[in-house]
Amino acid sequence: MATDDPAIDIRGLRFSYPDGTEALRGADLRIGRGEKVALVGPNGAGKSTLLLHLNGMLQGEGAVRVLGRDLSGADRRTLREVRAQVGLVFQDPEDQLFSPTVEEDVAFGPVYMGLPPDEVARRVEEALSNVGLQGFGGRMPHHLSTGEKRRAALATVLSMGVEILVADEPSGGLDPRARRGLIRLIQQLPQTMIVATHDMRLAKDSLPRTVIMDRGVVAADGPSSEILADKMLLEAHGLELP
Repeated sequence: MATDDPAIDIRGLRFSYPDGTEALRGADLRIGRGEKVALVGPNGAGKSTLLLHLNGMLQGEGAVRVLGRDLSGADRRTLREVRAQVGLVFQDPEDQLFSPTVEEDVAFGPVYMGLPPDEVARRVEEALSNVGLQGFGGRMPHHLSTGEKRRAALATVLSMGVEILVADEPSGGLDPRARRGLIRLIQQLPQTMIVATHDMRLAKDSLPRTVIMDRGVVAADGPSSEILADKMLLEAHGLELP
């Protein structure tokens, strides 16, 4: 979908891993500011590889612009600026929760940014409130439920004041109640959002636009209400109706 001032603009992106696996084969994707997009497709379609290009963790061939900054061959300063605005929530929340307490995990980003203690405290409180974890600051992350860990991981990103949220399989392992809470949270957050998921119902219920990736390219792109109702299209790419 075209937009005059995209948050994300990817054109002809190609990437191969050192073992020769070709993960992206000329992917094109534009996402407008404030859009919420589901990225779906079979395993090996290139979804996670594409996400890792959005903050420069991987750099392939082609054009990648994020919030107006060119990441193709970007210098350290540009990468640092983009990473401060693009929050990546990993598939396994354990990868983001490594401190003795939830509060320390959520404070890590703002402290690293060099913010003063009072601003760090304000951001921690606001981020925990936004994900429904008020009063959880003193808890040990490994004592949280799976749903609470996912919320805490999201809070570690929100505390940095990011403009773009990138999430990889955020509903994995959640019980129905926690999953409903995640859907409400996605709907309420104002950030531009791209969510890689196999959860078709999550995409249908909370993300207005769906992009299908397959074999390293964008195979379909449109309103979730249309893409996720097209049984033949979904089956052609190894997917099922919600």
